[in-house]
Amino acid sequence: MKILVVGGGAREHAICWKLKESDKVSKLYCAPGNAGISQIAQCVDIKADELEKIVEYSVNNNIDLVVVGPEAPLVLGLVDMLNEKGIKAFGPVRAGAEFEGSKSYSKDFMKKYSIPSAQYEVYTDSKKAIDNLNKFNTPIVVKADGLASGKGVLICETIKEAEEAIRSIMDDKQFGDAGNTVVIEEFLQGTESSLLCFVDGKRIIPMESARDYKKAYDNDGGLNTGGMGCFSPNPIYTEELKKYIKDNIIDRTLNGFLSENIDFKGVLFIGLMIENNQAKVLEYNTRFGDPETEVILPRLKSDLVDVMLKCIEGNLSEDDLRWNDEKCVTVVLASGGYPEFYEKGKEITILNDVDDDIIIFHGGTKLSGGKTVTDGGRVLAITSMGSTIEEARNKVYNNIPNIHFEKMQFRKDIALGQ
Repeated sequence: MKILVVGGGAREHAICWKLKESDKVSKLYCAPGNAGISQIAQCVDIKADELEKIVEYSVNNNIDLVVVGPEAPLVLGLVDMLNEKGIKAFGPVRAGAEFEGSKSYSKDFMKKYSIPSAQYEVYTDSKKAIDNLNKFNTPIVVKADGLASGKGVLICETIKEAEEAIRSIMDDKQFGDAGNTVVIEEFLQGTESSLLCFVDGKRIIPMESARDYKKAYDNDGGLNTGGMGCFSPNPIYTEELKKYIKDNIIDRTLNGFLSENIDFKGVLFIGLMIENNQAKVLEYNTRFGDPETEVILPRLKSDLVDVMLKCIEGNLSEDDLRWNDEKCVTVVLASGGYPEFYEKGKEITILNDVDDDIIIFHGGTKLSGGKTVTDGGRVLAITSMGSTIEEARNKVYNNIPNIHFEKMQFRKDIALGQ
């Protein structure tokens, strides 16, 4: 099979790396890819949001399967466009991607189908939003409704902070049109967790659990990011909790999909807040998470091509997913200043001393003049397996000193004490 992966981050590098293991793959392409992906796939100079060009390239090159990594092309309807041309695509159609494309839409869906979630209000006018803040206890969560690269959720400790957040999102357009509408929510206490699921239109089948770290700095300090590290599995997942999630979240979500005639196929990523063996949904995402993918796919023993095709064909079963018992940890090396202002073009040096069992997934990197340089906020995801989370964690942190670029920053507390 000739497979095209759309995207150019560490998530897409992990997807390409896993697909490359399959003997079904005759040729692997990635648009646009990055410096690391170029070592295992043919990179195509088409951006992930250039939908027409992606479709044209897929038709002209007889691509058998397109795997869409990022959320933006899904929300814009890339899968619908490919399907119209008779090309198989892994990822939800536009109607399914709307669960990530609009937080208010997904919150209304949760309410309609009694899926546990935070209390919320939706506003399209900043003055009304500010006038109604007294309905909520502090801290207050303010969310841009649309896509904001994982940065559109602001946790405000005071009413004044919430007012500033609303003005920044709605009036100053901090996230562009994504902030035309805001969702204001109660703050949920507990432990955050990520649950990625394969969906085949009839079934939602969870992958192994994971926990990511969204804040920029140690001890959950600083601003929200796309994710600074992750580990899998998440020990908080007891059998009692798994049953609660299946009965109250997964089954009700599936019932909603079927009732609304949403033919959802691909990955559903459920962000959860867990407390006392119960869970509430923070948000839905409609694609592989980043950095969750970098710790989940290394643990997948099944052929990823088989799994994706069965999702598309509507015949996936739990038996199709086989997992490695080993644990996995990834730590993101980011550009200095991320998630705010950072420089690009810093040369990356990786010494030969890096252990053989370390996997380096490239995020914001590119080749320039024969050198690998930084080209984004999250640059590399340093990943390792181990018999315990502590062992995997130690391997990662012991190898980070062998990797360098100017102003490199990373959290030192990923998976600490797990």
